[in-house]
Amino acid sequence: MIKKKYDFPVGWHDIHTDMSFNFQMNRFYGLTNDPSMLEEMCKVSPSLHTYPDYIQAFMKLSNESLQKNEKLKAALYLRGAEFFINTNDPEKILYRNKFVSLVREHYGINENQYYRIPYETGFLSAYRFTPQSPKGTIVIFGGYDSYIEEFFPMLLAVRDSGYDVVCFEGPGQGSPLEDYKLPMINEWEKPVKAILDYFNLDDVTLMGISLGGYLVIRAAAYEKRVKRVIADGAITDFYNALYHSVNSTFHNKIDNMIETNDREGLNVIFDNLMKENLLMKWAVKQGMHITGSASFFEYIEVIKSFVSTNISPLLTQDVLLMAAQNDHYIPIYQFYDQIRTLTNVRSLTARLFTKAECAQNHCHVGNIGLSIDVIMNWLDNISQ
Repeated sequence: MIKKKYDFPVGWHDIHTDMSFNFQMNRFYGLTNDPSMLEEMCKVSPSLHTYPDYIQAFMKLSNESLQKNEKLKAALYLRGAEFFINTNDPEKILYRNKFVSLVREHYGINENQYYRIPYETGFLSAYRFTPQSPKGTIVIFGGYDSYIEEFFPMLLAVRDSGYDVVCFEGPGQGSPLEDYKLPMINEWEKPVKAILDYFNLDDVTLMGISLGGYLVIRAAAYEKRVKRVIADGAITDFYNALYHSVNSTFHNKIDNMIETNDREGLNVIFDNLMKENLLMKWAVKQGMHITGSASFFEYIEVIKSFVSTNISPLLTQDVLLMAAQNDHYIPIYQFYDQIRTLTNVRSLTARLFTKAECAQNHCHVGNIGLSIDVIMNWLDNISQ
């Protein structure tokens, strides 16, 4: 085992009865090692019943933390509030910018480490963290809803383990989406190519997190400068992953409406569904924003293209596939589907994180440090 150069809290906490709230609280607490944040969230949790409740409470916690000069907590509370703000609310972008500023200040990230890479009608957003005598370069990106700045503690841990880290936001993510209106695309090899070209990189490890677990498979299939692949999220069919919690009868009804081009009926269905399910309400609203879709029907048409069945056999690299036992976003069968379809890889290491490890939830929230250990050990071993 490598010697740890980082420290993340271990444990999954039942802070709130609603899974969408509870996951986000655990998610942002997991990026700190500050027990006071957990205590503060547990104290306000009983009063949180709606998104406005949550937003107001977390803004208050952020302001209180900032008054105490606790910049990381202030940033994460702010991000927690911003996460559930309506995409059309003009304050959302203000909160996002303040979060980015605070977290960069906390970690001492300077302008020399930040890059804007020309891409189509805008720019990709990237950072580079390089140690002395790096073992190699790892290029990292997120997925459906993250900002790359959220991953700073993880990225800096990877750097401190000896790797040159290039991390970026592509179309549909962070700055490219919010500042330049670049929507999410399926052809992820395009932004990856732009990044590799800009930094003149070859022989890299490419890592995608959450939905990035699908995007990294797609990119690696067509970009052969990628020699090692880490999919932290085994997504083979994004549409079915996003709606796997919907009962089968309802799911079949949605499929039939898509096949018969019943746009109006589908829009009505999702309007009703979002009234009943907070997680679905957030997921659909966020998804339409990310993909630049004008309707639910258009949004589903876009995400139904995110399927790896015919792409996975194209990979010839070394692959580390990571999944979580009780992931509430990604059904576990997609982990095994991905294993079965990676038929031509040089090597395949599949790692399922479990409840016994406190890493059973999406992106291993509850034991992020363990996931970094696994990645570093795999990289060190595969390079020998």
